Amino acid sequence: MSHCDSCQDSSCSVKQPGNPQDQQQQMQKALALRMCTVKQKIVVMSGKGGVGKSTTAVNLALALAKAGKRVGLLDIDLHGPSLPTMFGVRGERPVMDEEGIHPLEVHGVKLMSLGLLLPGDGSATIMRGPMKHGAIMQLLADVVWGDLDFLLLDCPPGTGDEPLSAVQLLGNKTAAVVVTTPQDVALSDVEKSLSFCRELNLPVVGLVENMSGFICPHCGESSPIFKQGGAAGLAEKTGVALLAQVPLDPAVVVAGDAGEPHIISHPDAIGSKALDAVAAAVIKFTADAA
Repeated sequence: MSHCDSCQDSSCSVKQPGNPQDQQQQMQKALALRMCTVKQKIVVMSGKGGVGKSTTAVNLALALAKAGKRVGLLDIDLHGPSLPTMFGVRGERPVMDEEGIHPLEVHGVKLMSLGLLLPGDGSATIMRGPMKHGAIMQLLADVVWGDLDFLLLDCPPGTGDEPLSAVQLLGNKTAAVVVTTPQDVALSDVEKSLSFCRELNLPVVGLVENMSGFICPHCGESSPIFKQGGAAGLAEKTGVALLAQVPLDPAVVVAGDAGEPHIISHPDAIGSKALDAVAAAVIKFTADAA
C-alpha cells in the first residue's frame, strides 16, 4: 500500500478528481477568453500603504465610466478588501450561474471583490503566496466581465504576491497608475513600485499625488500638511508623468465611509476634477499606445 492509499485526508490534492495540470490549463484558457474582451487593464498600485490607493482606484474607475467608457474594477487586496464599503454594497452577493460569477454593477462600474464572497465583514482571509495567485486567477477567469474598455485592479501596498500575480496574469495591454503622497517616507517606497514596473516591463501611465494639501472645510484654503513638491520631484527623477495632485479633503473620507464615492457625491470638488484629469490621461495614454 502506498502512502497516498493510506491517507485519510479527503482534501489531499492527490485525491482530487482530474489531472491538476489539465485543471490549470482549463483555468488559463478561461482567463484568456475573459481577457480577450477587455481592451485595456490598469493596475492601481503603491509601494506604501495608507496613501489613498483604493480611493483613487474607485474614483478613477467612476471617472472613466463618466467619460463614457465601459469599466470593471477588481479588488485584489485579499486581506483587506475595502471596495464593497466604498461602493455601499457591503452584504450584497454576486449572482453565480453556469456562466460564472456576475459582478455587481454600481454607478456604471462592474465591481468584484473577495469581500463580496466572504461570509461576514469580520472574516479573515488567511492564505499564502500560491493561494493568492490562484485566488486572483479565479477572480479574473470566473467573473463574467463582458466587453470592457478598462479593467482596473486595486492592489494592496507593496510589490509582493498580489501585484506580481496581477501583472503576470493580465498579460499585454496592461499599464500602471502609481499612487503616492508628498512626504519622503512614502516617496521612497513608491520609487520601488516604479522599479517594479521597469523590471516587469509594465508601462506606467503616471503618478497621482494624493493628500496634496489639506482643504479646510470652513474657509476652503489649502495647507500643505505633508509638504509640497514630493511627487513632482520623483516624476522628474524617474521620467514618469505626474498626472494630478489630489488634495486631502474631509468630504472624501465621509463619502467613502458612506458608500457614496466622492466623484459622484461631489463632482465639482477640486479632488474630483483632478481624478477626471487622471481619467483623461489614462484614456490618452492607452489610445497612443494602441
